[in-house]
Amino acid sequence: MSKTKGSLYLVPTTLGDCDPMDVLPVTVKRAIETLDYFIVENEKTARKFIKTVAPEKSQPSLKLFKLDKYANPAEVLTYLDVCEEGVSVGLLSEAGVPAIADPGADIVKLAHEKGIKVIPLVGPSSIILAMMASGFNGQNFAFNGYLPIDAAEKKAVLKNLEKLSLEKNQSQIFIETPYRNNKFLLDLKTILHPATMLCVACDVTLPTEYIKTLSIKDWKNENPDLQKRPAIFIIHRI
Repeated sequence: MSKTKGSLYLVPTTLGDCDPMDVLPVTVKRAIETLDYFIVENEKTARKFIKTVAPEKSQPSLKLFKLDKYANPAEVLTYLDVCEEGVSVGLLSEAGVPAIADPGADIVKLAHEKGIKVIPLVGPSSIILAMMASGFNGQNFAFNGYLPIDAAEKKAVLKNLEKLSLEKNQSQIFIETPYRNNKFLLDLKTILHPATMLCVACDVTLPTEYIKTLSIKDWKNENPDLQKRPAIFIIHRI
């Protein structure tokens, strides 16, 4: 009789420094309490988060597999081998939910290839929360990730997304490296049409949360300090 395989749990975290239980359901706590194997991006922050959520959990019992840009691809392919022995594994995000603008999609793909059950747990997604709060079309939107750094390329992409938004009534979502946020907001105010609507959602779910939707014309008078603060930018051309 074949052994029942373990599952892959997609374990969300907070979007910043706040009480995990303010934004995470008890199912996340229960999962962390039962799991010993985790795939993580940063071991130090992962251990801190696990200890905060489940302080009674034995830290020495944790077995952490590192998944970052330096991870050996051949080694990564072995991270789910324990699932074949009936052991479940947690894929832990650094911020928000795993595999959405976050490493881990390849692990999820591997789980499906191996016939391992994937269990996504509820948690905060800055992309979805910003979209909810924007006032834009929640029926039709697209996440575009990071835009080009080169000024000419960035301008061309923004103009194209603005055109696409108008033609398809589609909200366009993107992010920027936090230390470039202020410059990026200035670029948006300079490049986009005055009638285009822009939502800026910064520090979502944190005490310093800032969410505002205005036309580009009206954004000219707004200069929030977004430097080194995680932010989501959404445009919608009307």
